[in-house]
Amino acid sequence: MTPAPNRIRVWDLPTRLFHWSLAISFFVAFFSAESERWRDVHVIAGYVVGGLLAFRLLWGFVGGRYARFAEFWPTPAKVWAYLKSLFTGHPQHYIGHNPVGAVAVFLLLGLGVLTVISGWLTYEEIGGELFEELHETLGDAMMALVVVHIAGVIVSSRLHGENLVRAMISGWKRSPRDENPAG
Repeated sequence: MTPAPNRIRVWDLPTRLFHWSLAISFFVAFFSAESERWRDVHVIAGYVVGGLLAFRLLWGFVGGRYARFAEFWPTPAKVWAYLKSLFTGHPQHYIGHNPVGAVAVFLLLGLGVLTVISGWLTYEEIGGELFEELHETLGDAMMALVVVHIAGVIVSSRLHGENLVRAMISGWKRSPRDENPAG
């Protein structure tokens, strides 16, 4: 299928598979956490999350252009400029992650790694209650960030008149005529 004019492939297949697999695995782990009956499911989902995060950390250096961390590194100046643009009525448009979205990506990756490590330590009965409490707190923080991420996707989709969920499914995003898709 040939893409329509002004469309650009942004999210490669590995990035999209990672994204949706992480979402599913994290939700399974989160919602199976409180049940002894579902403990094995929780642990397996946690290992899947850990493997997916290891993949994404590697893919952030060797993956496609818009998957690379260098492409969307969120400096304070970029974050501030983007936030200011939201309140002017002319929000900056990014083909890949906007700076605030990039902050969310790095926070999700960091919280995910810490959650997996603390979960593994808890499962191995290392550190007692300390790591168990830390694991629960990190999981709750990650879920809160997921909710903020989803809200940001909805708001950004409306502000820019594009369906970001569809883009994360298909890989394609519109490229405004006045914007250079390569830069």
